[in-house]
Amino acid sequence: MSTPLPSTATGGHHAISAAALMATYMQAVNISIPNAALPHIQATLSMANDEVGWVFSSYIAASAVTMSITQWLAGRYGRKAVYQAALAVFTLGLVLDTLATTSIQFVLARILQGAASGPLAPLSLAVLLEATPAARQARMGLALTVCSLLGISTGPALGGWLSEYYGWPSIFYVSLPMTVFIALTMALLLGEKRAERSQPFDVFGLTTFSAGMIGLQMLLDRGERLEWFASPEIWVEAIASVLGFYLFIVHVLTKKEQFLRTALFRDRNLVLSTVISFALGFVLLPTLALTSPMLEELLNYPVDTTGYMSIPRGVALVGALVLTSLVPGQVDYRPFLMGGMALVVYANWLMLGYSPAMDWRPVVEAGFLQGAGLGMLLPALVRAAFGTLDPKLRPEGSALINLSRLYGSTIGIAVVQLFFYANTQAVHIALAKHLTPYRVAANVAGPIGKPGLAALNGMVTRQAATVAVIDQFEILMFAMLVVIPLVFFLRKPRPVG
Repeated sequence: MSTPLPSTATGGHHAISAAALMATYMQAVNISIPNAALPHIQATLSMANDEVGWVFSSYIAASAVTMSITQWLAGRYGRKAVYQAALAVFTLGLVLDTLATTSIQFVLARILQGAASGPLAPLSLAVLLEATPAARQARMGLALTVCSLLGISTGPALGGWLSEYYGWPSIFYVSLPMTVFIALTMALLLGEKRAERSQPFDVFGLTTFSAGMIGLQMLLDRGERLEWFASPEIWVEAIASVLGFYLFIVHVLTKKEQFLRTALFRDRNLVLSTVISFALGFVLLPTLALTSPMLEELLNYPVDTTGYMSIPRGVALVGALVLTSLVPGQVDYRPFLMGGMALVVYANWLMLGYSPAMDWRPVVEAGFLQGAGLGMLLPALVRAAFGTLDPKLRPEGSALINLSRLYGSTIGIAVVQLFFYANTQAVHIALAKHLTPYRVAANVAGPIGKPGLAALNGMVTRQAATVAVIDQFEILMFAMLVVIPLVFFLRKPRPVG
């Protein structure tokens, strides 16, 4: 039971709603805002290519862990206190991002920033629902989702423009005024609310599950660099992952209370929707993580132009989400699921035709179609997940869906980065094995020296990287393709008034 105190000052509902929506946008935009700015960040921090994925996965993984304990923290210490603390730590993370001088310092700052972002979205939703009349809560929930997706979608464009003209630290400075406005608004207008009696929290379950996920993440991120199981570190990470998942499964099967109740997994629609949500996350952010470096490093587009080319994807995503959300509840959501998945698969199939000789049109076209598919898929997936779920389980079900999407993104980024560098090396070897002075000299006029061979090797490396990028788009296509049959096992939705 909880005893709500007066949550807002008179006339402060609109200001609180604006601050909560801004907080949702801010925590989402900081996921993707370094995307287009990566060349500048890499050059300044001497960041290796295989460390690029950490910029995203560190933020998302830390956010997923703290999001899991947000409800308990709010009940134990008070919603307003947790919100303000999260904003303060988020601000500290922003400042440390700009002060980093090495890649390790930057990644640690991103972890801190991501951990602080975890509570912002669920607490913003709770604040919005309390500050909004019941008749308008559905619209406000849609507005919150739109802000989150706008943040992820506009991040590359905003980051590319700022880093090109004002330096890459500016991509983090831009969030500081937002944190000040949000903190002042919540401090002045938001009342405290906490549980009368703090509910017990399953620390062991969360710890073992997090150990399994973090161990797996580190294994995928570090394996290629450390030559896999030739390194003691990889053995430690593999053992931690296996042991963490094993203890978590045993804990779930033997204990009555877990941080995710077993009743959730008895609902077929929720379980299937969780799997689909994981695949959606696997495609959503890894596509951005691949596209921007491809445009900048292989096609030689300026950083700001690379960011602008991501805008059609974001516009299509938000537009399709809003239109699909307006479909009456009586309409079967399953055709929209199928349609969204089909669009995503088709868009990734178009990406298989990318080449160094193309212009900007194929990238914009494929991005627009993929965004439309994802926008159609998201609201339909929400209806699928909660259409048959007990209303009492919906808060935990929402957390499960969000966690699956976040972990899908972190694992997806790790997988595409891993296979990208492995494939680049394999294709380079296959193309360059005949690149010897004698074979080259037989096909060109005049002698060729070491500078000429170096230029040829650069061309081969570029071709190998292009092939490797296209191979990763194929992985993303199959990740969505394999979950399409799950739609046929979803139960028919209940009639909705």
